[in-house]
Amino acid sequence: MGENLQDHIGGRIIHRCVDGTITMNEIYHNWLRRLYAGAEWILAQKGPLMTGAGPMGLFVKTRPELDSPDVQYQFLAGSAEKTGEPMHRFPGCTLVAIPCRPESRGWLRIKSADPTEAPAMQPNYLSTQRDRDTIVAALRVTRKIFATPAMQRHCREEIYPGPQAQTDEDLLNHVRATAGTTFHQTSTCMMGPGPKSVVDIDLKVKGVDGLRVIDASVMPTVVSGNTNATVIMIAEKGADMILRAV
Repeated sequence: MGENLQDHIGGRIIHRCVDGTITMNEIYHNWLRRLYAGAEWILAQKGPLMTGAGPMGLFVKTRPELDSPDVQYQFLAGSAEKTGEPMHRFPGCTLVAIPCRPESRGWLRIKSADPTEAPAMQPNYLSTQRDRDTIVAALRVTRKIFATPAMQRHCREEIYPGPQAQTDEDLLNHVRATAGTTFHQTSTCMMGPGPKSVVDIDLKVKGVDGLRVIDASVMPTVVSGNTNATVIMIAEKGADMILRAV
């Protein structure tokens, strides 16, 4: 339990938009725009506050010989140094590249018997060569997207990592310094018949009577995109199992 932690890492490229463009950055730093956005949401249920963090996305193959896309992209109409920090004071946008099927596995461990103490976590991102190669290839595709005429009409210059980052090592160092979780942690209570699994195919914890785990932690491997729909499916199936057992 707690081993086999998987997560999708997100590598970002940030562009400064042409002057006059209204992005989330301008709304964040202007109280009149913030007030207007709030009024739109309260009175008409529309406007920027109805927008999710990454309202647009796509799946792409970084190599044509692949059977299916290996990278998911999320577009953000804003930018910041890190998640949760204030947004930049210039108009900006972000494209996040997320490898779909990482090989890397980490762990999650209890540090003490105190339930209020946060556990120790090591996601162990980019610990395999394939994961490193995929994120670098994904950032190169990101630059191709920003170089299209449609994007060039709105984007003025690459801010992060910047045009000086050209080699694979440069891009990988940028990811290591700036990338982070996309909040898709899974697999620490892996389901299956094998000796490393924590729950069986009925989601029952092995060796413990009357206890099931019904959440993202039972996935043997992280799914190839956002985890929400899969977790809903797991919950529906787990509920059926419990009702049949009553």
